Amino acid sequence: MARTRKKVTPETAIKGSVKQYLQIKGWFIFAILQGLGAKRGIADFYVIKDGRSIWMEIKTPTGKQTDHQIQFQADIEEHGGEYMVVRDVQELIDINL
Repeated sequence: MARTRKKVTPETAIKGSVKQYLQIKGWFIFAILQGLGAKRGIADFYVIKDGRSIWMEIKTPTGKQTDHQIQFQADIEEHGGEYMVVRDVQELIDINL
């Protein structure tokens, strides 16, 4: 019996492109698994390079953060952390990340 492949969602494709770009640029990447026991709203990636760390939420161009994601962002920023919503790898290129 042939295995059925999971369809790649647009957000998953963006995550792959962002991860690949950041690896090429030398960032250390933690991909956060969203599942049982995970904090609701936690970002998709936590990345570190040269002492700088950023929480990254990956969204499609029309995707919106959930209330839990908005609260997680507020918590991170309240504690002096850096958080960004990334919709396209070009955004990272444009800010020379």
